Amino acid sequence: MIGSIPVRSAVISLLSSAALWMPGKGPQATPSTLAPTSTPAYEIHALSLFVLSIAAGIFLSVAGLLTYAIIKYRARRTDHLSEPAQIYGSTQIELAWTVIPVLIVIVLFLTTARLIFAIQDAPEPESALDVTVIGHQFWWEFRYPKLGIVTANELHVPLSSEQEPLPTYLTLLAADVDHSFWVPQLAGKTDLIPNHPNATWINPLQPGLYVGQCAQFCGAQHALMLLRVYVDNPDEFSAWVKNQQQPAVEDPRVAGGRHLFETQACMSCHTIRGTAATGRFGPDLTHLMSRQTLASGVTNNNAENLRQWIEDPGSLKSGCLMPAMQLSDQQLDQVTEYLSTLR
Repeated sequence: MIGSIPVRSAVISLLSSAALWMPGKGPQATPSTLAPTSTPAYEIHALSLFVLSIAAGIFLSVAGLLTYAIIKYRARRTDHLSEPAQIYGSTQIELAWTVIPVLIVIVLFLTTARLIFAIQDAPEPESALDVTVIGHQFWWEFRYPKLGIVTANELHVPLSSEQEPLPTYLTLLAADVDHSFWVPQLAGKTDLIPNHPNATWINPLQPGLYVGQCAQFCGAQHALMLLRVYVDNPDEFSAWVKNQQQPAVEDPRVAGGRHLFETQACMSCHTIRGTAATGRFGPDLTHLMSRQTLASGVTNNNAENLRQWIEDPGSLKSGCLMPAMQLSDQQLDQVTEYLSTLR
C-alpha cells in the first residue's frame, strides 16, 4: 500500500505524457498546457516535465521491484507447504522508504516554490503593456489604463520577441465572486478575488488566438465564461488600439435604433462612448462588432445571434444576469441594426 500512491500518480502522468508532443506549435483550438508559447508557460511546462520524470522514476522503481518479487518468490511445485521463515522488520528498508519519499517531496517543493516566486517577482519592464482584468458573472472586462480603452471578453496584446520584449502585465480584480484567469498556453491560473487585487503576466512569442476560461466555479454559467486572447503583430495591435480609441460610429440611418437604446434600460448597464449610455454593470459596447463572439465566447457575433441575445439572453446563456428586454419585433430589428454598426 505504501507504494500505491506514487505508482498511481506515475501511471496517470505517463498516460498524460503520451499526448505531450502531439500538439503542434502555435495556438491550439482548445485550452492546452502542452504547447506553451509564452515565457511563464514555458517555465511551467519545464517544471511539469521535471515532475513527470520523477514520477516515471518512481513508477519504474516500484514496478521493477514488484516484478522481481513476483518472479523470484512465486510459488513452485517443489516448495514445502510449511510456513516460511518470518522476518520482523528491517531498519534499513524502513529508513529507505521514509527518507527517499521525504527527499523527493522536498525537491519538488523547492523547485515549485522557486518557479512560483520567479514568475511572481519578475520585474516589469518599461515596455510592458498594463491591462486591468475584471471578472464579472459571467464575462470579462479589460481596461487599458494608459491607452484609454475598455473592452470585454476578447483581450488583445502585442507580440513579444527576444529582440523587442513586449510583455503584458495583468492586474486581476473581481466585481462579485471568485474567478480565475487561465489561458494555459500563456500562463498558469491566477485567481480573481473580491477586495484582493492579484497580478500575473504573459509574454507571448507567437501570434494568433489563444483560448482559455474561468477556472474557478463562479456560478451557473462558470463553464461558459470563456476567454480569447489575440496576440497581434505590432502593426495589427496599433491598428486595433487606434480603432478602439475612437468614439462610437454615428450612422444617421440607424438613428431610431440608437434612440431606442438610449431610452430603454440598456443604457443603465452598458456604455457606448459618445452617447448618453454610461452604464458600468455590463460590457462596454462602443466597438461591439469588432469582437468575434458574443456572451463571453458562447456564440459568433453576427446580426442574427445579436438579435437573439437581445430578445432572450437566457436562450444562449442560461443563468446570465442580462434580462430579456421585452421589445417588439420592430424594436428588436432597430436596436440590432444600430448595434451592428458599432465596429
